Amino acid sequence: MSQPEDGKSLFRSLLPDELVDTGEPVFAEPWQAQAFAMTISLYNKGVFTWGEWTETFSGELKKRASGDDEGGRHYYEDWLAALEAIVSNRTEVQPAKLGELKDKWKQAYRTTPHGEKVSI
Repeated sequence: MSQPEDGKSLFRSLLPDELVDTGEPVFAEPWQAQAFAMTISLYNKGVFTWGEWTETFSGELKKRASGDDEGGRHYYEDWLAALEAIVSNRTEVQPAKLGELKDKWKQAYRTTPHGEKVSI
């Protein structure tokens, strides 16, 4: 299966109108932009196909009750869940390891003095 030349355009087409401003994605938090960029990068590297991404992401969106995401509040939470699922399915990084890393980052974030770089 050949990959489209411009993964960014394909991913942008997935965004609800509430999350797009003049054709460019709008992110409320830095982690949303990072999740978006990681997804595009992994797709462009061939870690997963476009079909795999749309199936996984649509599955995450369907889990949320209809009308429960007015304004796209949970859109990137669903995006991240799909990214984690597809990475776990396509690589050696498993959900338990992702959970462990999340916990380490949370602890580091909470204990790092304001203005300093957070690292684990």
